[in-house]
Amino acid sequence: MPKRFANGYTERMFSNIPNLLTWLRILLIPVFVSVFYLSDDTLSPQLKNLISTSVFLLAAATDWLDGYLARRLNQSSAFGAFLDPVADKLMVAAALIVLVKLGRADAIIAFIIIGREITISALREWMAKLGEAKSVAVSMLGKIKTAFQMIAILLLLYHDRLLGIDCQAIGALLLYLAALLTLWSMGYYLMLASPQLKKQQN
Repeated sequence: MPKRFANGYTERMFSNIPNLLTWLRILLIPVFVSVFYLSDDTLSPQLKNLISTSVFLLAAATDWLDGYLARRLNQSSAFGAFLDPVADKLMVAAALIVLVKLGRADAIIAFIIIGREITISALREWMAKLGEAKSVAVSMLGKIKTAFQMIAILLLLYHDRLLGIDCQAIGALLLYLAALLTLWSMGYYLMLASPQLKKQQN
């Protein structure tokens, strides 16, 4: 790419407010993870839980906000459409890995959720190359799964009791439900893509 075009592209990429929010979400990942590597003398376990929950909640808020601003400011871009789901999946994967390490989530559940994200992302990319991206667009089932998943992660990160609620027990239950919805939604998307899969095999 010629230098003047490359510079112009870079300038547009970083002057786009929704993209900046997406970059912020990615930059929050090492902050989120590093909290748990501090000693208990530096940061108490309760404070670690509170900070990590707050960082994850901030990341989730920027996810909603960048989509809203992209539509409101008419700043949707191909780069943003690529980067936004990547940032989401990286943040969720980081949170699940941390929760498994802390013994608050089952490794198999984490594998199911992360594996599904990789599989469906690859499927969508392949369908887009065939001009069939709309066939596997985000469904209501996928949105419900995401809601369960995000609430579960927040509760598991907080871990302690909140207003008499056992966050760990409820979070673990919601994460199992999210895993079931994950498998269901993956089957649903594969079913939608099956005509193309069969066509490519013939």
